[in-house]
Amino acid sequence: MSNASTSDTQNDKYVPPKVWTQDKDNGGKFASINRPTSGARYDKELPVGDAPLQLYSLNTPNGVKVNILLEELAELGISGAEYDAYKIDISQGEQFGSGFVAINPNSKIPALVDHSTDTAGEPIALFESGAILMYLAEKFDRFLPLSLGKARADCLSWIMWQMGSAPFLGGGFGHFYAYAPEPLEYPINRYTMETKRQLDVLDTHLKDSEYLCGNDEADYNIADMIIWAWYGQLVLGKLYDAAEFLQVQDYKHIQRWAKKIAERPAVKRAVELELKPID
Repeated sequence: MSNASTSDTQNDKYVPPKVWTQDKDNGGKFASINRPTSGARYDKELPVGDAPLQLYSLNTPNGVKVNILLEELAELGISGAEYDAYKIDISQGEQFGSGFVAINPNSKIPALVDHSTDTAGEPIALFESGAILMYLAEKFDRFLPLSLGKARADCLSWIMWQMGSAPFLGGGFGHFYAYAPEPLEYPINRYTMETKRQLDVLDTHLKDSEYLCGNDEADYNIADMIIWAWYGQLVLGKLYDAAEFLQVQDYKHIQRWAKKIAERPAVKRAVELELKPID
């Protein structure tokens, strides 16, 4: 009896093949659109409005980052930062339309096209949220220190911290906790531990800092925007229905920071930004 039980257990274990092939759906929320290949899957041109900036996005954390900066620039009345915003519904595979792939070969939101400055007769297309925020902040000289020195170094360091850390939160914890076809103990424990470690990094830093890069209102910058979209919304209970599971109330300093940023008029508009359908 014990030998049979052991054999059954061993047979249930997954053994990776020598060569991986996609021979079945991987399950989960996005299984129907996931493929191991890139590129356009159908022809679809993107609409272009009258504003100098054209945003193609979705109000996920990565999309909200760009929304926040654009709305902060609008709050300041910055000329040339006007934009049209269009919805790319990733659950429907709209990120694989030919027009979107032309401006973002990685087929992820957000993407932005700047029609105000042509290069060789073509507008400037950007993809990856960090690149978009840094481009806009430098273009309009707002929310990013431009001079070499500690202020710029701090801002860039925290921006890159988010770029390296958030995939463990979203693609790691978020996927296995909220989107995987079934709960699996090992990946949930693995990514929960890493997510809580990251929250502790932020909480420890914010103990002595009002914003990520300083204590003055002028120190609020794109590092705060980028990190708030993920970690601020997480501790405010806006992501994955995981607030209780992660005990987010224990991160008092992130809570204070997150709530303060959430009350900014531009941020309030950004998280509820109305995106026009591309059809």
